[in-house]
Parts: sequence; C-alpha cells; structure tokens
Amino acid sequence: MSTVALSVLDHASIAEGSTPGEALREARELAQHAERLGYRRFWLSEHHNMEAIASAATSVSLGFIAEGTSTIRVGAGGVMLPNHAPLVIAEQFGTLESLYPGRVDLGLGRAPGTDPRTMRALRRDNRASASFPDDVRELQGFFEPAEPGQPVRAIPGEGLRVPLWILGSSLFGAQLATRLGLPYAFASHFAPDALYEALRVYRQGFQPSKQAREPYAMAGVNAFVADTDEEAEYLFTTMRQAFLGTLRGARGRLRPPVDPRSLDTMWRPGEKERLDHMLRYSFVGSPETVRRKLELFVTDTGVEELMVSSMIYDKQARLRSFELLAELADLKRPDRS
Repeated sequence: MSTVALSVLDHASIAEGSTPGEALREARELAQHAERLGYRRFWLSEHHNMEAIASAATSVSLGFIAEGTSTIRVGAGGVMLPNHAPLVIAEQFGTLESLYPGRVDLGLGRAPGTDPRTMRALRRDNRASASFPDDVRELQGFFEPAEPGQPVRAIPGEGLRVPLWILGSSLFGAQLATRLGLPYAFASHFAPDALYEALRVYRQGFQPSKQAREPYAMAGVNAFVADTDEEAEYLFTTMRQAFLGTLRGARGRLRPPVDPRSLDTMWRPGEKERLDHMLRYSFVGSPETVRRKLELFVTDTGVEELMVSSMIYDKQARLRSFELLAELADLKRPDRS
C-alpha cells in the first residue's frame, strides 16, 4: 500500500460582504496554510463573469500565490486553453516558472469556463474546442528548446518544460492524456458520471512520454471536515446553495451556511436529486467519518492524488477543515503492478 497525495483546488471565492482583493488574499493565506500542512499542490481555476470567483486572471493570481509561498507547487486547475493563444499561455507560465522554478503546474481544459455570452466577450470561437489537441501540442512545443531558425518562440518559456496536465470530465480528456503521455485530472467534484470509465481508459491506453513514463491520475473531490458531523453538514450548505444557484441560472457571491433542514423548503421538483448527483463525491463530516468514506473512494479508484475543493464561507472554518483533512494524509491506496 502507498499513501495518496493531497492537494488543494481553490477558486478564490468571493463571499457576501467581501471583495475580490480580500478573496485573493484569503486564497494566499490558505495556500500558506496548506504548505505548512504538507499539501502537494495549490491550484486555482479559470472562470469568467462569475460574481463569486476572483481567479479569472489565473496566471496573475498564481503569481500572487507563488510569491507568498516557498515550497508548495502552484498551478492552474485549469487554464481553459481554447480561450487563449498557446503562445500567450506559454509566455505567462514560462514567466511563472522563471520566477518560481520547479514549482509550477499547468492544467489544461477545453471547456469555456463561462456562459455563451461571455464566450463572445472573450472573442472565443465556438469551434475552438475542436482544435484543443492541436493547441496542447503547440503549447508543448513552445516549452521545448527552440530549434535553429525557429521563427516564433516563447520568451520566457522555451526550454522550461512546464509540467502539463490534461483536465476532463468525460472520456475525451482521458483519451488525449493517454496519447500525449500526460498526467490526468478528472473533475469528479462536480461531474462524477464518467469517473471510473475515464480512469480505465486512461490507464489502459497510456503511452509513455518525455514528461511521464507511467500514468498518474488525480480525482477532484469536495471535503468539508469539522469536529462533528453536524457542523460539517452545516458548512456544506454554502456549497449546496451555490450549486443550487447555478442550476437556476442565478449565481451570486458565496452565502453563509444555513440550517441544513431549511434547504428542504427550497427545492423545486428534481433539484435535490440533480444536486446530490453532481456533488456525489463530497466528503462531509468529522475526521473519522471522512476517513472511512475517503479510504473507500481511494481504494475503489486507485488514484494517486486527491485534489480537494472546500467551498466554505467562514475563513477560519475553511482553514480548520484543511487542517483536519491533513491529519488523514496517511490515507492508503493499493499499489498497482
């Protein structure tokens, strides 16, 4: 048996009554906390036109996080590559790698990270997702040493070989990660359906590359850990309210937790079932409760790493949740032959 790694996926969430600047400073404080606790990575997500998320300028936000930490890996979970020219992303993450060498990850997704109207504001072509595999290869090329006479170069970027990850919530990303020989992160924290099939496809088809000789899989999960099951369920209502707003097309800033029983008066037909399904891989409870559930998940999936999201309204409760989770860091996964 070997130990599963724990990492943090944060959104620099903006709570009601707060500001983007405060959210980013709290994200950096969480990264510093995670570093002290021994978490492996701290990633930020790219989303646009979302009132509750302050990390839209992902590479800029990561620079702020990296400057405030010293050992934890920092990265994008992820950059939505069809929103950007590969050269620009190579320059941005080449700059980060130049400033914080050996600490930068670059997770890549093909979703827009926003709604259709905002896609147009980003000047994103609706067909851009179709070129995602070619864009990933182009980006890889910019991180390689320049060829003699190469007309377009990423400076900074060339020769730095920033580690790339493929992110996904379907078989498409798994298949691409196998062909390119890259580590793979599945977004099971909000899109659980294809998790097991995607992991199977990824492991069975993996082709070694310069970056990775063997498959390496990460799964996204939500974790809300408190001293008691009741307190954790109370904290979890913030995320449930946020996702309910998403289902209804009424996004807003992060809301304070409420009595879980009060949610029973809010559901429209089918909403609770949809929400429970989306948040299936949410581990909520006391340390012992969460340990039992997480150990079963790790055993079933065999993932090498868990990327943990905790959408908790209160800063101190959020720090405490990651602290309690770190005490479970001896979670075991079965060795794969």
